[in-house]
This record gives sequence, structure tokens and C-alpha cells, in this order.
Amino acid sequence: MDALWKALRSHAQDPARHLGEALVQRGLVTQAQLAKALAHQASNHPRRPLGAILVDDGTLRAEQMDQAISDWLGVHVVDLSELTPQPQALRLVPAGFAEREAVLPLMLRDGHLVVALADPWNDRNLLNQLRLLTSLDILPVAAAPGTLAPAIARAYREAGHPGAARPLDTRELAAALARQPEPALAADIAAANESDSTLVLFINSLIADAIRLRASDIHVETSTPPAGVRIRLRIDGDLVDHLDLPARYGFAMISRLKIMAELDIAEHRKPQDGKIDFARFGGPRMELRMVVVPTAHGLEDVVLRLLGGLKPMPLERIDLSPRNLAALREVIVKPYGLILICGPTGSGKTTTLHSVMREINTEKLKIWTAEDPVEITQPGLRQVQVNPRIGWTFAAAMRTFLRADPDVIMIGEMRDEETARIAVEASLTGHLVMSTLHTNSAAESIARLLEIGLDPFTFSDSLLGILAQRLVRRLCLHCRVREALSEDELQHIAGLYQASGAGAGESRESLLARWRSLHGDAQGRVMRYRHAGCAHCESTGFHGRLGLHEFLGSDEGLRELVRRRAPARDVVAHSQARGMPTLLQDGIDKMLAGLTDLAEVLSATNH
Repeated sequence: MDALWKALRSHAQDPARHLGEALVQRGLVTQAQLAKALAHQASNHPRRPLGAILVDDGTLRAEQMDQAISDWLGVHVVDLSELTPQPQALRLVPAGFAEREAVLPLMLRDGHLVVALADPWNDRNLLNQLRLLTSLDILPVAAAPGTLAPAIARAYREAGHPGAARPLDTRELAAALARQPEPALAADIAAANESDSTLVLFINSLIADAIRLRASDIHVETSTPPAGVRIRLRIDGDLVDHLDLPARYGFAMISRLKIMAELDIAEHRKPQDGKIDFARFGGPRMELRMVVVPTAHGLEDVVLRLLGGLKPMPLERIDLSPRNLAALREVIVKPYGLILICGPTGSGKTTTLHSVMREINTEKLKIWTAEDPVEITQPGLRQVQVNPRIGWTFAAAMRTFLRADPDVIMIGEMRDEETARIAVEASLTGHLVMSTLHTNSAAESIARLLEIGLDPFTFSDSLLGILAQRLVRRLCLHCRVREALSEDELQHIAGLYQASGAGAGESRESLLARWRSLHGDAQGRVMRYRHAGCAHCESTGFHGRLGLHEFLGSDEGLRELVRRRAPARDVVAHSQARGMPTLLQDGIDKMLAGLTDLAEVLSATNH
């Protein structure tokens, strides 16, 4: 390794300007032989390379010329069977990336990473990827034929990476950063740390941690000393403290993330947003949507939303009760009409929409979607990313879709009267239209759309149904604890259930008898589960999330209420009279089934 490094550095310090000069310096040809070859080239073969002429006339062998050209260009040919890569170099490039791109890191010296490739002269794109991945200068060498693939497999296997790079310990890396000395000037901190391999490894490991822990978001919050950089993850809907770093690393960390998202690292006063393709930096296939927000004292915070890897779920797996599942399936097969999914931000509306489209996605239907952003993809859909900055809004996409022979149109969100009006018109002219609304309940969705200017008569005719939903944390099946409800607790829960509305005609005795039949033990006590905590759920007692739903289907009575612009309370009374289970009732049923606990249900339904 030392000899290779010396050869690489000697070339960098004193490169020859021309191939002939390099051949003379290396003692491969004399000045007389070079002059003769150049004269022959000038008079007989002006387009023929000098190296070919020297090989043709027997001055050099072909392998000598190949080695000389490699040395002259600074790309040495090495026999990898005779070299052992440094462990610190291997840790900079994950095994999956190395195997996929056929590259082997050999050594890390003086801020340079030496890597072996099969064809370094024509692999400029790969070299650029390595620079982005490691934030180091890359010095390539050419692997001798037949040595690269076995050397990659052997190196990572012997280093303890049989199928993938050894998971880096994020907390160890954070501690290593904290131990590094602080440069004298703030400008020096950014310049040093943006290209510092430990910082690069730390950020890659942080993102890998978030993926492993099923986080939906990473929050990087900077502060002035003595407070540090606070890193939190949103897991199953809750923010969880993950790590802290010294304040001096805030600027460098934000700058590194900006570089990964190809944002302006010199801009600190205005918000910026971009995307990071984590696979480009050696991680798994995961896209992260990044938002940079300027904060007080000239600092910036970053929020990264993990988007990659989302797949549409079967409709029966999104936690709909049998009644709600049957009601929703009844309306999604209609040839035209309007279906709405409502709830707050982060309540799983887009996931539900894609589950619906997965159910009806057949070769006989043309389905257009307009989304911001496109988070879930599935074959067969024609998906469009809207961009309001250039005028490509939801309304503009709707107008275009209507000229593109659609059967089904999905609009990511109804944000304004224009989009809602076009959606209603489309639903009345032979198209099934689906969208989302940021409202708290199905009844409130009707009032909201009437308030923004929809005509109540056309809206009432187009509406097929509204599904309201929330997400709560799901109990960990490995550690949940089963226990009996006391009589006071049981009566309290039954009172909440009945006061919520639907099933008001069911007596308290009938309700309790039903619960004892479904969830009772041998002594007739109604059982429930509470959270405990184990290694599988990171000691939280919860693992994953669960949907709560209420479905309001349209009928003549509801259409009449909409035409009269009846208040939301009348719509609620009508739906309850028809027996629609509310969000709270759906949650209580799922709590008694052992899927979540009462505190989660009450919090999600504002009780």
C-alpha cells in the first residue's frame, strides 16, 4: 500500500506533459527512438497514436505500453490479489454499493480515498458518485483483469461484511465528532467538517438509523451554545429524542445535507426544499424530502421526510372494520361520482387513496393522479407531480386529465374552490374522482366544501361517500399485557361509546352483553390490553400504527341536507340515525380487540 501511495503522489507532484516525455522519463525508450517514432508518425501516420507506432515497430510490448499510459495518466494498474484494503476505507463505501458499482476502496490517506475500478478512464460518473458519497478526493487505480470481483467479495467478507456493510454505530460516530478539536474560526469549522469523513459517515448512519427504526421524519434542530444540535425522529407519529451533537457541528451538518440535496449552501436567510436520493450515497433505495427553515440567530433547522419504499397496501389491510370495508367497496366500483378521504396531516389519507386505487387498478381503467409529492407508486397509474411555482396546479392537472380520456382521477388534495369545482364537474360527467381534505370529520367536510363556494345541488348529486380517519399507535404484540376492566372502567367506556352517537338505540345492557361475548373471559369480565415495552418495540410498548375510521355514505336524506346547506350537526344526526360508527366507537372496538389502548383512542379523537 505504501508503494502504491508513493507512486500516486509522485505522479501528482511531477506529471509529464506528453506521453513521449513520460516514456523517456521511465527509461522505456531513448530520445533517439522517440524522435524516430515521432518523425514516422508525422510523415506517414499523423492520425495514428504514438503508442501504437512504438508497439508496431517492436520498441515496446503492448503490456508495457498499457502500463506506461496508466502510470502517465495517474491511473495505475494494480493486482488486487496482492493487496489488503484498509478497514477504514472499506467503511466509507457500503458493500452493497461496492458490489453494485464494481468498485473497491483501498486506502484512506491525507483526505484522499484510493479506489480500484475496472475502467477508471471511462467511469467519470461513478467517480463523481464516490465524491458525493464520501466527500473526499478520489484517486482511481485500474484493477488488473479478473481481480476486481473476487477482491470485493473477499475484502468485505474478511472485514465482517458478508452481504452488506457493517452497520455503523451512530452514537459512536457522534461521540467521535464531539471529541474532534474545534477549529479557531467558524468559517474553518464549515470548511473542515463538510468534507470530514466522520461527519459524512455520521449523516449516512443517521439516515440508516431512521430507516431501521421506521421513522417517518428526521428533525435536525440547531441552537447557539451551550445548547447543542438536537436530533429527533418521528416514530409511529411521536417525536423521540435520538441524539445530541455539540453546537459547533450544526453549520457543517446542515451544509452537508444541503450538498446531498443539491441546495445552495451559501443561502441562510430563505427557506429551501429539495430531495435526497439516499442510494446515491451508498444507502438503500430511499428518497428523502428535505426542508430547510431559517431560525433565530442566523441558524437553520432541517426536516427530512422519508418517502422511498412505500407500496400500496391491500384495502383489507388498512384496518377498516368489516362494515366500513363493505361500504367503501360498494362505492369505489361506481362508474362516476366523488369519494373523499379526510383527516389531519399525517393521518394516512394518501395511503388509503392508493389502497383504493390498488383495488380498482385494472387494464380496463385509465387512472390519472396529481400528487404533491408522489409518495407511493404503483404500476398502471399515470402519476403526475404538481408544481405550483410554474402554474402546474391541481386545477391545471385536472383540466389536462379531462382531455386525456380518464376513467378515474385522483387529486392529492382539494385546496381551493377551483379544484373542488372542476372535480365535481368531472364526477358528474362520467368519471370517478377521488381526493383528500384536511377536515376533522366526514360531516365537517361537507360544510367546508360548501363554504368555499361549491354549488350544493351539483355537489350533492356527485358525492358517493366520505371516509374520515386517524392514526393511533398499535400495541406491540410481543409485550402487550392483558387485563380485566373494572366495572367502573367498563361503565365509563360504555358511556363514551353511546354518547358518541351511532347505535344510540342499543341499550347499555345489550352493548355490555355484546362486549362480554366478543372480549370477555371465562368469568364474564371484559378484557383489554395495555402497553408494556420490550426490545422489539424499543421499550415503548407500541410498534406500528393503526387506522381509525368513520364512513359517511350518501343517500337521498343526505343529499337533501346538502341542498339545504344544513349545518354539520344535522349531517351528524342523520348519519348517526343510520347507524354510522364514529371514529371514537371504531377506536373503542379496536381497543377492546387488543390493537391499541384507550389513551391513544381518546387522544386521536379529541376526547
